[in-house]
Formats: sequence, C-alpha cells, structure tokens
Amino acid sequence: MSISVPRDDKRPLRRDVIVAACCGVFVAAMVGAAYASVPFYTWFCKATGFGGTTQVAEQAPALGQVLGREIAIRFDSNVAPGLPWRFEPEQNEIKIHIGEVATVHYKVVNEAAREITAQAGYNVSPPQVGSYFTKINCFCFTQQTLKPGETREMTVVFYVDPEIVKDSEQDDLNTITLSYTFYRLREPAQPVAEAPDSNKNKL
Repeated sequence: MSISVPRDDKRPLRRDVIVAACCGVFVAAMVGAAYASVPFYTWFCKATGFGGTTQVAEQAPALGQVLGREIAIRFDSNVAPGLPWRFEPEQNEIKIHIGEVATVHYKVVNEAAREITAQAGYNVSPPQVGSYFTKINCFCFTQQTLKPGETREMTVVFYVDPEIVKDSEQDDLNTITLSYTFYRLREPAQPVAEAPDSNKNKL
C-alpha cells in the first residue's frame, strides 16, 4: 500500500510572487535612476564645463583682471528641424581680451503664421574651454515665445575667465566658437471652458 505525500501547491505561487516583486522593484529603480541622471548630468556639465557647457556668473570679474592676450570669439546659430524660425548673430566674430566683458546680439524671426515657443541649447568649442567661458546674461536661460512674424533681438553678455592662462593646455588657444540651437517646445494645453450645467438651469 503506497502512501501519498501531500504536496504544497502554494510554494510555486509564492516563488512567482517574489520574482515578480523583485522585477517590479528593479524596473522602478531603473526608472528612478534615469530621471535622476538628467539633473545630475546637467549639474556635472555646468560644474566642470564638460561637453562645452559654459559657466554662469552674476557679475564681471574684478577690476584689473583684463589681460593683454586676445581671443577670437565666433558665433554660430542653428534651429532644430520643425522650427520655422530664422536665427542669426549680428556679428559672426569679435576679438576680446581675456577677462573683458563683451556684449553681442542675436536676431530671431518667427516665420510661421502661429505663435511658437522655443528655447536655445548652447555649447562652446573646443569643449574643454567650457569651464572658462562665463556668461553673465543669456537668452538661453529662458523660453522665448514669438508671435507670427515677430522679430526679437536677444543679448548675450560674457567673458573668458582669466584663470584660463594658468591652464598650459590652452596656451595655443586663439579661437572659441559659441554655438546656439533653438528647439521647439510643446505648447501647453489650452484650458477647456467648463460646460454649463444644464441641471442648474432647470427650476
């Protein structure tokens, strides 16, 4: 006479639940890491100048910091596909002394028949000088909304940090290119008017 041993049918189910829970935690952790990496990467670029990201200052360097060495600054302008704007600098190139504050202007025209909002991304070339190229004011810090056919003049105020002369790798540097690209932003959803409550009109 054979004796049958009762089987625990709950064991495989419990194992499946544990595996599914672990997978869910892993996916959630990866999504969280992806979102966290964006602000961290932005902070890293701003702090180090990595990838040609420029620095930001609230005021000009101290008096006496303007040096005799000159550097040519070239200006590049672009618009991303799908953005019907004309965007260009008023000057293609200027020469400034290291530590000297310079002001340049760009002009942008909305050639579309509708209002469009966009924002500019930026970098400098060669990328390793990003940690020395410092902006005091720039249109790239804010979104730009242009009406149909509107033309706008935008200002950039910047200087090249005198600390660059202490970097022996930049001894032969004589030209920096400041490049902007405007990207179209998604228009915010327009609020929908609340439909009147027909029940309130019934007495």
